[in-house]
Amino acid sequence: MVTREIVVATLLFAALVLGVSLQGLAASGHFPREHRAPVMSSGFGPALLFGSIAIAIVCLVAGIVAALRLIPWYAAIIGGGLSLLSAPLVLQCFPDRFVDGRGSAVGFTCANVVLALILVGITPDGFIRF
Repeated sequence: MVTREIVVATLLFAALVLGVSLQGLAASGHFPREHRAPVMSSGFGPALLFGSIAIAIVCLVAGIVAALRLIPWYAAIIGGGLSLLSAPLVLQCFPDRFVDGRGSAVGFTCANVVLALILVGITPDGFIRF
């Protein structure tokens, strides 16, 4: 039986996978180093880029673990797969200045952290605990 908690957890998981996919697509545009924007190749840029990638991976692992205790595996595969397929189309909606600069690294990372924390905090009975 599909409950409200399962639907909410599935939507949160799909949003997290979409956020991590957007983060990965935006970060992939900064490699190799010659193609990196000047703001991301000097100063704090490389640390921000690699740090945001590491945080996105941690958020994805935490989200997968939390989602598999809340939702059926087939719902996670369908929701995550749809998010992966839609990520390139969604990224095209953002301006190039945002995607090529620090905004995408910071924005997508913050969104991933918030979504992962909410997903980890949901209990099987539908309450959020922290």
